[in-house]
Amino acid sequence: MSAAILTFALGYAQLVLSLAACVAGVRILRGPRAQDRVLALDALYIIVMLVFLVTGMQLGTMFFFEAAMIVAAMGFVSSIALAKFLFRGEVIE
Repeated sequence: MSAAILTFALGYAQLVLSLAACVAGVRILRGPRAQDRVLALDALYIIVMLVFLVTGMQLGTMFFFEAAMIVAAMGFVSSIALAKFLFRGEVIE
């Protein structure tokens, strides 16, 4: 019984996260300002990380957890670089 509930919950989570990724993608394309696009990109990498985690839980493999860690690290670095670019107009001083 609990395995069926877990399977349903993970499938539902993947569906909802995919919908959220589509909404974040629309905000990246239609954002009126650069700050909105950067915020949507931050949301998108977090959503992708969560999709990897849910998929790893569903399949029972550690590969997706490692991929989620790489996505999180790359997303953090890109967020810092984009924030610095928006604030100062250059990334490398």
